[in-house]
Amino acid sequence: MLSPFLKALEQKYDQMVETRRYLHQYPELSFKEYQTAAYIRSFYEKLGIKVRANVGGNGLVAFIEGGKPGKTVALRADFDALPIQDEKEVPYKSTVPGVMHACGHDGHTSILLALAETFHEMREHLHGNIVLIHQHAEEYAPGGAKSMIEDGCLEGVDVIFGTHLWATEPTGVIQYRVGPIMAAADRFEITIKGSGGHGAQPHKTKDSIVIASQLVMNLQQIVSRRVNPIDSAVVTVGSFVAENAFNVIADSAQLVGTVRTFNEEVRDQIEHEIERIVKGTCLTADVDYEYVYTHGYPAVVNHKEETELLISVAQNIDDVTKIEETEPHMGGEDFAYYLQHAKGAFFFTGAKASDVKKPYPHHHPRFDFDEKAMLIAAKVLCSAALTYLENNKRVDQEITADH
Repeated sequence: MLSPFLKALEQKYDQMVETRRYLHQYPELSFKEYQTAAYIRSFYEKLGIKVRANVGGNGLVAFIEGGKPGKTVALRADFDALPIQDEKEVPYKSTVPGVMHACGHDGHTSILLALAETFHEMREHLHGNIVLIHQHAEEYAPGGAKSMIEDGCLEGVDVIFGTHLWATEPTGVIQYRVGPIMAAADRFEITIKGSGGHGAQPHKTKDSIVIASQLVMNLQQIVSRRVNPIDSAVVTVGSFVAENAFNVIADSAQLVGTVRTFNEEVRDQIEHEIERIVKGTCLTADVDYEYVYTHGYPAVVNHKEETELLISVAQNIDDVTKIEETEPHMGGEDFAYYLQHAKGAFFFTGAKASDVKKPYPHHHPRFDFDEKAMLIAAKVLCSAALTYLENNKRVDQEITADH
């Protein structure tokens, strides 16, 4: 029964491209995706598909009831953009100054809408139900997944699948991983409260810049000397601010950075190690400090059985040229929250065009992806959903026969 669904998706490829390019021209930032949400809602209402808007914010959830009873599969796509100026010279370039889809969320949304229409058209053949989760605000913590879950988007859901178009890998490649595939992404802010003064009289000051510089170096010892080498972790200071005139020693200096981990114990360890080092450094320099550690998204941890299902169905997709286990990625994704509440799997769909030697990375002003990857992703998600429903249908029949 997979073939008719996949053929239907192939017939919608041009529609996918058109939808993606429209969304690319009219991007909206996290938590401000009002017009995008209205566009998605209108799409479902025109088809007569049941849809609930304003789920946990700007999120939407559509529901397709199959013609036969069974389990419920959820598929998720995000639809927010980034505060980046689009520098591509293409007909579908962003029309919104300083805002662009630089991570493929426009493609994710287009994929999910095409899947929804296909499932709706062939709903009488479904042995179960399909839930389409359109999530707002993936790019900016606290993100949209958590609030959507709290608002009931996973109620009745047995399993969930999601993908990310990955423009740095060739089109046709599917990357998977059992267990942690993306890292927990946290943020820390440290403010050194020194005592400023004239640059010619440093002995009368408590130089916040020197102290903060020592702190940057001291923090590098956490991963290299405090974390077990078997565990992966990153501590990065991304911002160092202490603005002043050239001949003035700054009163204060601020460090802002990120921590990436896969293990919750390591995550907690680093949070406390940072404060211990800050406290010790500032005690030595006789200055005060402020330290704020903010937990971002947890690690994305795939479930074994559902990941193996993805691998098995991807092998039957003609457009898939390679299936490979990927190393864990240090990037963060709030799909993690869904996997804490339901079994499922998240995977990467290669989207680098064959004629591109060195693609621009995600979050780059010239980011783009091979639109053919949308069809591949749609086919894999469709096959995973249908196979899961079919497998569980057979289990239910066997149980009935035994009794």
